[in-house]
Amino acid sequence: MSSNFGGKVALVTGGGGGIGRALCQVLVRDGAKVVAADRNFQTAQETVSLLPNPGDHLAVSMDVTSNESIDSAIKAITEKYQTPPSLVANCAGVLEMAPSWELDEKTFANASDVNFKGTFYVSQAVIKLLLKQQAPGAVVNIASIAGGYGLRDLSHYSGSKGAVMSLTKAMAGELAKKGIRVNCVLPGLIDTPLVRDTPLADSIIPFTALGRKGQPGEVAEVLAFLLSEKSSYMVGSCVEVTGGYTM
Repeated sequence: MSSNFGGKVALVTGGGGGIGRALCQVLVRDGAKVVAADRNFQTAQETVSLLPNPGDHLAVSMDVTSNESIDSAIKAITEKYQTPPSLVANCAGVLEMAPSWELDEKTFANASDVNFKGTFYVSQAVIKLLLKQQAPGAVVNIASIAGGYGLRDLSHYSGSKGAVMSLTKAMAGELAKKGIRVNCVLPGLIDTPLVRDTPLADSIIPFTALGRKGQPGEVAEVLAFLLSEKSSYMVGSCVEVTGGYTM
């Protein structure tokens, strides 16, 4: 086992599957104690059951759109570890495809609430505790190539992920001198439940240099790097993990 994280506590939202689950596995491999947070508590429990020494880790129910839910989860984390998490990975997200002229208010709001507001709310809650303790930390957000390039039939999703990119840079500037680094990753087409039943592959793979979908673990390795001290001079970076999209 690597000791990149030396027993630090890492909170992973969306930890019940996809990139979030893969990241939990990588972080534990590298020495972290992991909290898998998900709106679906059962899938978060399943993630923890897959980890070595599952008793060292924690599954929590968390709705990232609810400050009450976030605070309750962080209270449970603090009670177990006697410290708030110093590492945060905002992997929770939603994706529904529709052309802009067919979007209804509910679908638009859901993308904004989960992808953008949820990222902010979770980060804010943990950062407040770290600042109070004058403790260092690292936050990594998941944006998307949709946020950087804009994708057809995903105007709402693209907008929410573009907002995550801007949020990352703004918070990074605020927090760097306080010992908290904030960065983000822009995944391309990744083989996760979120995209598996969509026609995105047909529109993205032809423009991807590697000509294939990425795997969750390939993104998780980059996320773990950004949370580690190996990336100590990276602040406000938005790193593409796309297999060479548009090349």
